[in-house]
Amino acid sequence: MKKNASGHPPVRPMTRRDFLWLTSASLAGLTVGCAIDPVTGRKQLMLVSEDQEIQIDKQRSPHQFSADYGPSQDQALNSYVSQVGKKLVPHTHRPRMPYSFRVVNATYINAYAFPGGSIATTRGILLRLDNEAELAGLLGHELGHVNARHTAEQLSKSQVSSLVVGGVQAVVGATYSQYSDLTGQLGMLGAGLLLASYSRDNEREADELGNRYMVRAGYNTSGFVGLMEMLNSLSKSNDSSAALLFSTHPMSRERYDTALRNERSAYQNTARYPLWRERYMDNTARLRAMKGAIESMEEGESLMGKKQYTQAESHFKQALKQAPRDYAGLALMAKCQLAREKYSQAERYAEQAKRVYPGESQGYHLSGFAKLRQKKYSAAYREFESCDRVLPGNSSIIFFKGFCKEGMGRREDAASAYQKYLRVDQRSNNAKYAYKRLMEWGYIKSE
Repeated sequence: MKKNASGHPPVRPMTRRDFLWLTSASLAGLTVGCAIDPVTGRKQLMLVSEDQEIQIDKQRSPHQFSADYGPSQDQALNSYVSQVGKKLVPHTHRPRMPYSFRVVNATYINAYAFPGGSIATTRGILLRLDNEAELAGLLGHELGHVNARHTAEQLSKSQVSSLVVGGVQAVVGATYSQYSDLTGQLGMLGAGLLLASYSRDNEREADELGNRYMVRAGYNTSGFVGLMEMLNSLSKSNDSSAALLFSTHPMSRERYDTALRNERSAYQNTARYPLWRERYMDNTARLRAMKGAIESMEEGESLMGKKQYTQAESHFKQALKQAPRDYAGLALMAKCQLAREKYSQAERYAEQAKRVYPGESQGYHLSGFAKLRQKKYSAAYREFESCDRVLPGNSSIIFFKGFCKEGMGRREDAASAYQKYLRVDQRSNNAKYAYKRLMEWGYIKSE
């Protein structure tokens, strides 16, 4: 095949019919069938196999963890949470799933699970717990969702085949998105975009399973009561940092009352089991030492969502004064500066974030976007290349690399990138821009 001067194959003109085919083409591959519910033992309609659950998890969970500023760099804390989670696994209904547990750097209050068993807790929710038994209850609840196959069940009911076959864009979209205008411009995932939104019945079942798993692992059921008490109080407080938690995990007084009832009946014999409060406090000491910084970040994010960027910047400055090398704080400040169109300052904070956490992709993405806004096209392209190496699979990077090539005057390379981008996105503003450019340059022909 002949190549052009840039070393790439020539870009074939795309007709309008080609483009319409791309926008309407659907992915196939689901097989209708029955499976045995691992919890109830009853037959259930299940269109998603266990292998597909694991595939979805592998493809999408890294992007959610990155949206939450990556796994914590406090390896001791990660190891502790993982140990507690793994202590519960032998008592689950699906002990052979590839479970993993980590703390993510996000400051909002939440914990979540992907269908293949990848489970995360945020720093924000760990600060709300009082003992290890409460942590076990929290992780047990998320294990309950995995074991009852709640996400797979939702996908099967909706029959959205494109969510489980190659090129997955999202699992189940949550209704809450932090400062969605900015994340849309950046081509970044908002917190919670890939998380399943559970029903109240799902929550009841996950509670029952989580409570069962933790007591079987030797924890006092009072830990589960304490967890439900904390969540119940939080749901009444209208705390914005818990908005995503309750949009994906609906809370009710009934859940707390059920935990109390079980403490007095089914699990009353666990009163002699430990709560391990001192052990929890010892292992979260470094996290709790920066509670003030995390709370400042939480407040700053809330203000960002209201587009009160000047006030948000003040909170991020306060957080970074206490924790100057905190990756989430630096990335949040970079986003705040981008929202205020202070691109050189945004670049400075993004560069610091990269140095603090070179193995996490957001720093490169933010730096690339800040450079792009300053028309530093070659430098921005290198940042997007690095971002793609660290975490492949974000389709917006294809567009931004094409935009950089356009800015560098390399139209053929830009057109190639835009055509590639339109194969995965035809609806966003970026897609409209790419389509318009290809039309103007003659790569899409009217019929």
